[in-house]
Amino acid sequence: ASMEVVLHYRPHQTDLLKLQKFAEAAVKEFPIRQLPRFTPWFPNDLYRLPLKPKRQPPIISCEEAEELKQLSTASECIVGSPDYDCTKNLLEFQSNMRRGQTLIQAQTVHRPVNLENQEEPPSNGKQKLKRSWSVSLPSPKIKEKILPLSQELQNNLERLKLHVFYRAKWTIEQSICNNQTLEDIWIKLNRLIKQNELPSCNATIQRSVGQIWIFCDILYCEYVRNILRERLSLTDKMNLLVHKFGIIFSL
Repeated sequence: ASMEVVLHYRPHQTDLLKLQKFAEAAVKEFPIRQLPRFTPWFPNDLYRLPLKPKRQPPIISCEEAEELKQLSTASECIVGSPDYDCTKNLLEFQSNMRRGQTLIQAQTVHRPVNLENQEEPPSNGKQKLKRSWSVSLPSPKIKEKILPLSQELQNNLERLKLHVFYRAKWTIEQSICNNQTLEDIWIKLNRLIKQNELPSCNATIQRSVGQIWIFCDILYCEYVRNILRERLSLTDKMNLLVHKFGIIFSL
């Protein structure tokens, strides 16, 4: 089979022999190097392992095993207690941190932080809720009450190409709390989440910026917003935010 080759060259390239060799080299078949067969550098024998323990594993008595079992059970009870808070001794979660203040700046402060006084209940006898996160459990009964999403929200999802199981965030600020403190709203919200009335929700209070964030699937966001308005007596509209998309809906 013949093949026609068209060679384009610049006017100053007058050496025809050199151009011919260049064209022949261009159409020459590319050499393929045969790879050698792979052989592992280590012994590939599962029945004869290269490394073996020098000594036998230690043996403990039945009494020692029972004692260790009781110790592990006691430690699980301590870790799983409802009062456990992993953020208690972290400076960036303290209430006296200013907005925008970093952990490095907090560590440079020389005055000691008295954590014991912060844990004492207020003098009015009302117990302060210390935890900063609250997570709901799945409840199949609530799904029967979920209505279809509004047409406006469906249009926004279609325009932004967002799935209904994207996570979205409602934000509660002091301005919509209707003469309630943020801590009062947080206590009521924790009760709602504990009773599994807010599907797919987890919430956090950001005391440093004076906000409560409620995360949920977009599929349940309108239902969650209506429950928040009704049960927490919130006023004014709330904005629904999705990461990297910003505000996608207001209700």
